[in-house]
Amino acid sequence: MTTTTTTTTSCRSPETSPPVRRRRLGVLRRDERGAVAAELVIATPLLLLLIMGVIQFVLWQHAEHIASAVAQQGVAVGRLQGETATAGQSEAQSVLNQLGSTVLVGSNITATRTNVTTTVTVTGHAESIVGLFSLPVKAVATGPTEPATIP
Repeated sequence: MTTTTTTTTSCRSPETSPPVRRRRLGVLRRDERGAVAAELVIATPLLLLLIMGVIQFVLWQHAEHIASAVAQQGVAVGRLQGETATAGQSEAQSVLNQLGSTVLVGSNITATRTNVTTTVTVTGHAESIVGLFSLPVKAVATGPTEPATIP
């Protein structure tokens, strides 16, 4: 007696059988080549924007400090006995020229003097590193005017 065994072979090759195909798809899904480059393309401009924002904020703070110092110096001179508002304004402009008028651009200095108080107001804009916008700067200093006569 002879026994015959019949084996059936599939038309599919072992490389394209469903389990192998699923494994390849799984490997492709887990393949992270190029992910770092894509993350850098997104992260680098955001990081640069953040750095430029910090620098712009620092320039604005510096311009605020310059405006405040200019206004205080203008009041210190303008409130003295025998001085005028114009003298305070001239002193403020001189201090602004010394401290750096490039940080505080488009500056305007106004001084008023009454019998009671002397006020110097400095306005302008902080220098812009981007050029799209400029932050406003304003500083006001007020002090008592020294009396014209000594009691």
